[in-house]
Amino acid sequence: MVKILKYGVGILVLAIVAAVIYLIIAPPDLLRVATNYSAKIVCSNVFISGRDANEVLAVDVQAPGHPLLKQISIDVDREAQTVTAKMFGFVATATSQHRQGLGCTNVHNTQLSDVELAAVEPANNNLWPQGNYVNQSQDPKMLDILSDEKLLGEGFRAVVVVKDGWIIGERYADGFDADTPMLGWSMTKTVTAGVIGTLIRSGRISLSDTLDDSYPEWAVDSRKGITVESMLAMSSGLEWNEGYGDVSDVTRMLFLRPNMADFASQFKAESEIGSEFVYSSGTSTMLSRFWQDKVGADSISYPREQIFAPLGMSSAVMETDAENTFVGSSYMYATARDWARYGLFLLRKGKWAGQQILPEGYTDWMFEPVEASDNRYTRGHLWRQVPGGKPPIADSVWLAGHDGQSVGIFPSDNMIVVRLGLTPSKVGYSPGPLAQALLNILGD
Repeated sequence: MVKILKYGVGILVLAIVAAVIYLIIAPPDLLRVATNYSAKIVCSNVFISGRDANEVLAVDVQAPGHPLLKQISIDVDREAQTVTAKMFGFVATATSQHRQGLGCTNVHNTQLSDVELAAVEPANNNLWPQGNYVNQSQDPKMLDILSDEKLLGEGFRAVVVVKDGWIIGERYADGFDADTPMLGWSMTKTVTAGVIGTLIRSGRISLSDTLDDSYPEWAVDSRKGITVESMLAMSSGLEWNEGYGDVSDVTRMLFLRPNMADFASQFKAESEIGSEFVYSSGTSTMLSRFWQDKVGADSISYPREQIFAPLGMSSAVMETDAENTFVGSSYMYATARDWARYGLFLLRKGKWAGQQILPEGYTDWMFEPVEASDNRYTRGHLWRQVPGGKPPIADSVWLAGHDGQSVGIFPSDNMIVVRLGLTPSKVGYSPGPLAQALLNILGD
């Protein structure tokens, strides 16, 4: 019996050792997604938003996420501007590197280029939107709305209300203020549509262009007819799984691949162009690679020069993958006031301070619904339905992002409502009631 027990213990020890070696050498994708996600979120919030690393790990990463995230530990190297995350203290090591003006990038055992963008001077003290001075309304009805925790929603961090071109009200949660850049997640898609609009205006891109130059393998199969227009409408016909729960197409792209556009471009067509609506972060990232190829060597500074600087969005940082392709689906940080500036820019039909930045009529086209989406989505990377799956409010359109980010644009009422936070979809929050309450007291 003793020999049997010793034999059994020996087998158990060998099995444990083998499992540990396996986890070190070839950690499962789920663990790698967890550590790369953790490193990326902490890095961006530390070096862009100026937040405490341990707070970000506990509040932003672990509290609302997968149970495995509780086993993540991080190391912040402020001199090297890196954040390293590990599972169980030794498994699936992931590192995210900060670069000035480009935010944080998961390195995936690659060497990032040394490209950076110069620091931007903050907005002056002129009246918003030309500067950053805000003279807020003291309307008691609006103040009541901005104090209503139910309307603001669990995990809210910022609300900004713009009426007739001016910020008339705002509210921030503890630890956040008007100078805190916050991640827009998929609201970045709408910024990508704006960048493409500037290139259409300059004649370097057409909506009817195919993407074969950037993805030559498409030219020899059923993907050869995919156009910029069908990609913006999320009706390219390409396969994609946008699930965020565990390991899916979108999490593999964002957290496991150094070249995100290359990964997304490998998916095949599963339906005819224009016939099906498939929401896809891969689509927007591939569009980023496409427009950057058109611009060439100066593409890294292009969004700042063509949109952020003219609009005074001094806080805006769009992040790249390890190959310097903008993650135009998911990774842009900006203050709530700068997100409001972008919403106002679209409300003003792509015109700012007397300058027509987008083609005339382009925002009207952007706001048109896509039939294949049952009119829930628009041609220009916007939503017609209210985030949270609620029916449309009049002629409004929405920038919407993961975990409760939204910018509502209300053309008929000349109003913008920005709501940012950390509100997982399981909470069931929608910014619709907040916007409707504000429309009831402020709408034209």
